[in-house]
Amino acid sequence: MNFKEKTTPEEYRYFLALSLAPKIGPGVFKAILAYAGSAQNFFEIPKGKAAKIPKVGPKLLELREQKDTLLRAADQLIQNSEKKNIRILTHLDPEFPQRLKAQEDGPVVLFIKGNSTLNFERTVGIVGTRNATDYGKSVTRKIIEDLAVYQPVIISGLAYGIDIEAHRLSLKTDLPTIGVLGSPIDQIYPAVHKSTAEQMLEKGALISEYPSGSKMVPGNFPARNRIIAGLSDALIVVEAAEKGGALITAEIAYSYDKEVFAVPGNLQSSFSEGCNQLIKKMKASIYTGPNDIAEALFWTKPGEQKVSKPSLDLSSRNGEEKLILELLLDKKELEIDMISYQTGIPLGLLSSKLLELEFEGIIKSLPGKKYKIQY
Repeated sequence: MNFKEKTTPEEYRYFLALSLAPKIGPGVFKAILAYAGSAQNFFEIPKGKAAKIPKVGPKLLELREQKDTLLRAADQLIQNSEKKNIRILTHLDPEFPQRLKAQEDGPVVLFIKGNSTLNFERTVGIVGTRNATDYGKSVTRKIIEDLAVYQPVIISGLAYGIDIEAHRLSLKTDLPTIGVLGSPIDQIYPAVHKSTAEQMLEKGALISEYPSGSKMVPGNFPARNRIIAGLSDALIVVEAAEKGGALITAEIAYSYDKEVFAVPGNLQSSFSEGCNQLIKKMKASIYTGPNDIAEALFWTKPGEQKVSKPSLDLSSRNGEEKLILELLLDKKELEIDMISYQTGIPLGLLSSKLLELEFEGIIKSLPGKKYKIQY
């Protein structure tokens, strides 16, 4: 369903017009909506009021004078998208991916080709190096075949290497798969993946922040990694060098508090360095099989009794444990020194209690001597 059906055509035009303004990122856009009330109001309120909106500087204020030009561009975009069977969703649309709405830096507009909803029950992102080895391809095949029983949607970036393997193997396994593009929605990059991309449209989709007819910009490819991370309930890094897009995606997924897994690799392979480092820094768990994902996300197979996330009962906890857990429930995650300071528990005793709670699976240790509630 199109956003136009839930708001006035004029509001819809203004929303797209503002999204087309050069150099206006998601943070600025959302600040404008929060303070002005709507994109249309931003163009119509007095200049003095618009100037008080956080993150709005002189250049953005000047854009208000280009309102008619931006509205014409929005009208043209709507027409072109309809001709090419491209859906446009704004982040105010109920059909916009709920997983992305939680991101402060999430996109405000998405362009979509394909038949899939973007609010899936289960998702797994699979990423890795563009220079996939035979081992990496074999592991990717094993991962998807093993996960098929849980019927997740597979998310990746349509790039060379692990990405395209994940998409193709998903198609062979009859799993829906979503390709997140760093290129405009009507330009498949690399072009050799066009055939696979077209096959994905039947049960899956292609999505992009960049509209039909816009220019391909190399810097847009790293930016799309946050969408892959945001759409994924769990992210698996199959192979990754010490630097690269897959590691960027993993770091973003970790910052979003997603479940991140890495496949450990050969110490002599440069394409395993990234995975091994993620595990070493405790930013990813070791991936050993589909049960890792199922246990982390409380998934069950068809016919199995549904597993509920356990609730945290503090009534049975002693003084120190209760203090620790109440604090972590309130603060989400804290360094051990701050836990000691705020609870008054000496570091020696605190370390022992934290270890006990971690063994029970109630809390999780993070890099930097931080701790968080596990569920």
